[in-house]
Amino acid sequence: MADISTRFFGLELKSPVIAASCGLTSSVENIKKMADNGVGAVVLKSIFEEEIQHELNQELAMRQPQGGADDEYLDYFDYIIKEENLKKYLALISEAKKAVDVPIIASINCISSAEWISFTNKLEKSGTDAIELNLFIMPSDLSKSGKSNELFYFETIEEIKKHISIPVTLKVSSYFSNLAKMLVDLSKTGVNGITLFNRFYMPDIDIEKEEVINSGILSNNTDYLVPLRWTALMHNKMDCPIAATTGVHTSKTMIKFLLAGASAVQVSSILYKEGIETIKRFNNDLSAWMNKKGYSSINDFKGKITLTGNQSVKAFERVQFMKQYGEY
Repeated sequence: MADISTRFFGLELKSPVIAASCGLTSSVENIKKMADNGVGAVVLKSIFEEEIQHELNQELAMRQPQGGADDEYLDYFDYIIKEENLKKYLALISEAKKAVDVPIIASINCISSAEWISFTNKLEKSGTDAIELNLFIMPSDLSKSGKSNELFYFETIEEIKKHISIPVTLKVSSYFSNLAKMLVDLSKTGVNGITLFNRFYMPDIDIEKEEVINSGILSNNTDYLVPLRWTALMHNKMDCPIAATTGVHTSKTMIKFLLAGASAVQVSSILYKEGIETIKRFNNDLSAWMNKKGYSSINDFKGKITLTGNQSVKAFERVQFMKQYGEY
């Protein structure tokens, strides 16, 4: 019988299938269904710094016609908004922990470091098993250097790890000028895992209405190719486990990531498209594949494609087509 357990978030997981942060993970009812279908861990819907700031901006807009509000009031209101959002989030963690026996992971989506440090201690006390830091700065501000953008990540990790003892993982983007070095350096900060890569809001343009529109919230089944390449390239180079996300729509794609060196995959779009029961199918398909191949555990084949000396890794390093690689 194949053992599909793995390790990520600094925790033992009974399955490599992790429910990624999304709207589905904001409901205790859905979290129960995920646990019943054999999920390895659940990452709760992120608490967004930008959403909290949006609430404050709406209050500011309401106050402007009335003559505005003084700084002391706005500081107080800013505090109240943050506390109310955090209170709801802590309640979700507490209820989820009571309802299921799988790891519950809090997720913080940060755009600044200082604002969130005070929250992490409360998250730990609420019983969350780990914290996922969903960090990203769009490198479009010409006044900021690449070095200053990178420093944000290290300062945030350092400060948060000072305040809590539970595991901390990162979910990062590929928007770095030297991605390989950045990932290796981040892995040396003591984090318990790095997930490749965040999926962002992608704006598009409607040429008839001549306005900006959303290109689509859910991922496509070919979006996995970028994180697959970097999982393969970074396996055995980092000081922490890798999880992969974006475009994991089939059990075959999950197995590809494990062969490339990932310890787990995070899924969300496929749960919306095909239901939470997809988790059980992924687990069953993985077990069947492992039994067919004669693997007793994930460690028997994890990273097999990228083993030292294996010529397969050369394919992930190529960036230009050559005749022998071209299909047309």
